[in-house]
Amino acid sequence: MTIYRSRSLLPVLALLLSCLAWGARAESIFAEGAWSRATPGQARNGAVFMTLHNRGAEDDTLLGADAGPLATSVEIHTHAHEDNIMKMKAVDTLALPAGTTVTLMPGGLHIMLMGLRAPLHEGQSFTMTLTMQKAGTITIPVVVHALGAPASVSQGHRPEQHVH
Repeated sequence: MTIYRSRSLLPVLALLLSCLAWGARAESIFAEGAWSRATPGQARNGAVFMTLHNRGAEDDTLLGADAGPLATSVEIHTHAHEDNIMKMKAVDTLALPAGTTVTLMPGGLHIMLMGLRAPLHEGQSFTMTLTMQKAGTITIPVVVHALGAPASVSQGHRPEQHVH
């Protein structure tokens, strides 16, 4: 009887684990589909992309991120046109207004991994901690895709399609 009950729980546990692997949340903030690109050779920097949802009634702010021993520092970046040239710029924080979704993607907002201690390889995964002003910290899984992977690798899933 115990074996039968254990087997009946396997599909439920598998579904829950897949939801945890896809996204993470801290109260009203939900991070979905975090990914990075593999880095070539001795590249010292990498980037992380994801979708952040603020499902709460209050505005919140991403204050920073940490990738542990993977990189010497982590910065929030955006792109800006200056003198007809697209440039990356570090920003101190990222606003997450109540009820909105903010997408971090190639060519736009992203989290920069500075001073990588080792190259990022396709198929690798690592964890990153996001620090929110009100919601606290969220530890998220980040999956490394192929070098040059398009932004579409993170699309195709919506948080509403998962049980949380």
